[in-house]
Amino acid sequence: MPCYNGETHIQEAMESVMAQTYQNWELIVVDDGSTDASRQIVVEYVRRDKRIVALESAGNEGAAMARNKGMAMASGRYIAFLDSDDFWATNKLQKQLEYMRKLDVGFTFTAYQSVDERGDLKKIIRVPETMTYQKLLRNTIIGCLTVMLDRNIVGEVRMPKLRSRQDTATWLGILKKGHVAYGIPNVLAYYRVVSGSLSSNKWKMVRANWRMYREEVGLPAWRASYCMVGYMANAVKKRIF
Repeated sequence: MPCYNGETHIQEAMESVMAQTYQNWELIVVDDGSTDASRQIVVEYVRRDKRIVALESAGNEGAAMARNKGMAMASGRYIAFLDSDDFWATNKLQKQLEYMRKLDVGFTFTAYQSVDERGDLKKIIRVPETMTYQKLLRNTIIGCLTVMLDRNIVGEVRMPKLRSRQDTATWLGILKKGHVAYGIPNVLAYYRVVSGSLSSNKWKMVRANWRMYREEVGLPAWRASYCMVGYMANAVKKRIF
């Protein structure tokens, strides 16, 4: 869990982990240079529950580097991601683990629901049964807060040093190796739409996606343009339908 000035919602995020029906977890919270009360809140939770670990970045390095610090320290076979302003359904970990162990797959993601700043539930984001590298190049459907990876199958994971779209670049890197991501139709996570956040600025996200295509994935301009059209169409579809 990366955290930068997350004092408003981080308690709800951590409580959603502590409330999981599957209890054999560890929560690694990486503070990314917060200037609010986030650190003090996390320290209090560390005192309450030995399964919670607090780390700190040298400064504001971005979510990718914070997640990498957490993954480097994680001792478990399975890795899941949660931002400090989002939260999980209580059966999220149990449901995904059962699915992955039954089918022996290394990459799953789930449906999720958006939540506004007041906590009111909004749109449900449905997911396909599977997602491949070629499909994901033109899509935005995998929510980072819903992903679970089996490191015994997909290997060790590190996110590229991008301020935005680093999660999609990571999924593309895994899928490009021949893995398939499997979608679970249940709503198991809740994504908070915060005004003024990077992900709420659509034009910044478009530019970030273009940079990811060209610099991280290495697509030629014509291919990146083709994928961008699909990305924008699917982004609109995801928000309207």
